[in-house]
Amino acid sequence: MTTPLISHIYTADPSAHVFEGKIYIYPSHDRETDIETNDNGDQFDMADYHVFSTTSVDPPAPVTDHGVVLRVEDVPWASKQLWAPDAATRDGKYYLYFPARDKNNIFRIGVAHADRPEGPFTADPDYIQGSYSIDPAVLVDDVAVGDDATPGYLYVGGLWGGQLQCYQKGNAEAYDESWLGPKEPTGEGVYAMGPRIARLNPDMRSLAEEVREAQILAPETGKPILADDHDRRFFEAPWVHKRNGLYYFSYSTGDSHYLCYATGTSPYGPFTYRGRMLEPVVGWTTHHSVVEFKGRWYLFHHDSSLSGGVTHLRSVKVKEIFYDDDGNIVSEDPAKKA
Repeated sequence: MTTPLISHIYTADPSAHVFEGKIYIYPSHDRETDIETNDNGDQFDMADYHVFSTTSVDPPAPVTDHGVVLRVEDVPWASKQLWAPDAATRDGKYYLYFPARDKNNIFRIGVAHADRPEGPFTADPDYIQGSYSIDPAVLVDDVAVGDDATPGYLYVGGLWGGQLQCYQKGNAEAYDESWLGPKEPTGEGVYAMGPRIARLNPDMRSLAEEVREAQILAPETGKPILADDHDRRFFEAPWVHKRNGLYYFSYSTGDSHYLCYATGTSPYGPFTYRGRMLEPVVGWTTHHSVVEFKGRWYLFHHDSSLSGGVTHLRSVKVKEIFYDDDGNIVSEDPAKKA
């Protein structure tokens, strides 16, 4: 689809899910700002979330804006910047996961809950303990862990403005402010930083274990992708979907502007790089989700075409994706080529 799904406000970072027979979209909400553009992302000064829903994207159906469902003022621990969110459901409840800066200007992951997929959502009084960085994505799996038949997994991570590089020791207490800014591990033979993952407790509002790093491997070496390989290394926007028992981990490469994906047989990885899902778009980078709806697969993403290329004023779009016989993601239906 070349036209934005939503045009009356600017929206980005769409997390799409099928709930109750509809597609629900949980994006961030871009707004006009006079803040100067910088590598810490201060120009992305988002202050609330809207939820959208539709009964079809192909053919297009009207998209309902359910209005503001959470504001930064509603989050007791947060100071600013409600960036890219995600949502999940379990046991009849709906959960909204979101990053925000705490009172010390450090990004943490919060959670809010609701009785309906469209909200409104009520934020927990504190962030998820042990969480850090940005771009939460939650997979509710169908493979039991102990007594938990449908465990949830929280994925997070974003370099530069997302502060992931500040956690060289890998845990929430190891924040090192000296790494703030566009810094990341680099140099010959240095491995790229990977996204973070932790299993959630059944309450979906706390971690069942310490956050760990998930590796993305280069297929030619079987070792982690190198830090200087900016066309393939993880930068931000983790997303996991599952198809035919295989876990697809997709992500943005950031400054090289690709959406890539890797696959593995465990929600923890390791994930082996497979290829690109989306080439560079208008705007600095993109952020996405993948969802199956009525037997077809869709890639939700954003670009800055509606704003004329203003990188912090983006709009949600969607395109259909396909899989070949080997499970590779392709942009055209293989059946039509046969």
